[in-house]
Amino acid sequence: MLLTVVACAGIGTGVLFLVSLIAYCRRRTSQYQLISTAVGMLVVRSLVGAGTVLGIVSMPVHHFVEHSLDFLIAAMVLYAVYAHAPGTFTNSVTED
Repeated sequence: MLLTVVACAGIGTGVLFLVSLIAYCRRRTSQYQLISTAVGMLVVRSLVGAGTVLGIVSMPVHHFVEHSLDFLIAAMVLYAVYAHAPGTFTNSVTED
């Protein structure tokens, strides 16, 4: 049952990752690249989860990798929003 849930999460995040790659290919900005990379990390989380359920990844490694990815995903999304918000210093100095 748990492997089914992890597989569904992997398929869902895989689809979202493909959509984010398409958006990045259409826009070609660093903001879209950051978002696409963050969504790609969600796919990696699903792979680590599947590896844990199958006994390939140990629980300490699972926790270290997944919580590290949680932090990186949140940091990348917040940076993408903050750095590219209208009127910010970064956005007014460099054009994407």
